Amino acid sequence: MSIISNFIKTNGYCRRKFLVNMGLKGVAGFMKFRKRSRDGRVFPAFQFISVTNDCNLHCQGCWVENSDRKIYMDIEKINLIIEAGKRQGSYFFGILGGEPLMYKRLPEIFENHRDSYFQLFTNGTLFTKALAERLRRAGNVTPLISLEGDEKVADIRRGGHGIYNRTLEAVVTSTSAGLITGVAISVCKSNIEMALSDEFVKMLHDLGVLYIWYYIYRPAGRNPKYELSLSSEDITRLRRFLVDGRTRLPMVLIDSYWSAEGVPFCPAADGLSHHINASGDIEPCPVIQLARENISQGELENTYESSAFLRDFKNQIHQKTNGCVLMEDPAWLVSFSGKHNAKNSSNRESYLNDLAHAPAVTSHGSSPVIPEKSILYRLAKKTAFFGMGAYG
Repeated sequence: MSIISNFIKTNGYCRRKFLVNMGLKGVAGFMKFRKRSRDGRVFPAFQFISVTNDCNLHCQGCWVENSDRKIYMDIEKINLIIEAGKRQGSYFFGILGGEPLMYKRLPEIFENHRDSYFQLFTNGTLFTKALAERLRRAGNVTPLISLEGDEKVADIRRGGHGIYNRTLEAVVTSTSAGLITGVAISVCKSNIEMALSDEFVKMLHDLGVLYIWYYIYRPAGRNPKYELSLSSEDITRLRRFLVDGRTRLPMVLIDSYWSAEGVPFCPAADGLSHHINASGDIEPCPVIQLARENISQGELENTYESSAFLRDFKNQIHQKTNGCVLMEDPAWLVSFSGKHNAKNSSNRESYLNDLAHAPAVTSHGSSPVIPEKSILYRLAKKTAFFGMGAYG
């Protein structure tokens, strides 16, 4: 078993798009980002775009709110965001929701920007063979399908029925079409045993999956379920599993939280990525739903560079923590938003009050420094944005 064997089985056109749009352009874009950062500029290395807040599931800990108002971003605005990124040399975009497959014109976006590369975050329940075929023809999309537990845990975590099998069906549909396919798992108390097992990784390898993106559960939204949060010991165990697994398991294992040297960091605080929600509000990251700017204010490049809110967030977080401030000190976000007169961009009236009274939980900032063992992973983290995503 090997990563290469699964990569060779993917569609040739998808492989070329991945190597050029994601690989070569990704490295070049990251180098441009580093230069911008040295010059004190704010425009991120890549952007996450939530095309809608609509969703067909009701997951524990989800920050997306759509009970009162379902929002779909105009496709023209999505195109403007992508074009602005490309002008800065950034050709990689994360497409989020809600559930982005609720957005019926989504394939048009990929087809209109064949010079870019997209990571499609999806729960998989709406992922059809017809869609997979259309994505194969576009060639520039990697589905990242969320798998949150086994048959029992997945239904509880996602608020649905038969979710585990429906998710695996989506994985098979994607790999059978020859797509560069990934699986995401938000590691929490109820799924940690599955997530950190060799059997889980090897099962997904046998289905043709190329990479697994490990996230740490972040309690948020109307149903935060703080009791699912990982302890410091759990997070250290996750880190050790990733570092060790990268040297022996047949899968690319990605995290969002540690540098090549094993130092914890916040991608938003480092300016690597920011999030634009379905209303066009520019947020530090998807789970911090506070915004001072909106994409409607003019050219996106100028909006980023004139943002005292994002600039100060970066400076303050670096002084405060290497971890996740939402988890460690949610009440601080209330005072910070007040300082900048930032608005509540959550679509939930109680959001600021919820932050003010939320308990602190352990984040990855508590983990010991455990350097990467794999030379390839060290190189990737030093030369590209590989492993530096910010989706929570």
